[in-house]
Amino acid sequence: MDQHGLPRPVVFVVDDDPGVRRALAFALDLEGFVVETFESGEALLRSDLPEALGCLVLDERLPGVSGLDTLRQLRARAIDLPAILVTSHPSAPFREAAARAGAPILEKPLMGETLISAIQDLLGAEPASDG
Repeated sequence: MDQHGLPRPVVFVVDDDPGVRRALAFALDLEGFVVETFESGEALLRSDLPEALGCLVLDERLPGVSGLDTLRQLRARAIDLPAILVTSHPSAPFREAAARAGAPILEKPLMGETLISAIQDLLGAEPASDG
């Protein structure tokens, strides 16, 4: 809960690199978000996503199911959490597919407050921090 007694947004981070997952979880936690991390699209798809305020941060290049395909499968299940796709050098077809899925793309490497600002934009929220 935040200082107003409201539930804190949950950010679901999917990245196959453990170092990236840890770094993103740390940075997002500092900003007041609850963070759940997953090593693959399949792991996220197997989980029980709560009906909560939050968003998805999906690395596009995952072993097995890609970030975009994970998002498509979630949408097919009527899970409509806002999502951000993270990749380097996105192609035009990928940009078009992400736009159709309603997901903005952030390009790697993520710099400074780029991801946090994008999450706050998606959630229509002020910074989640308690302090």
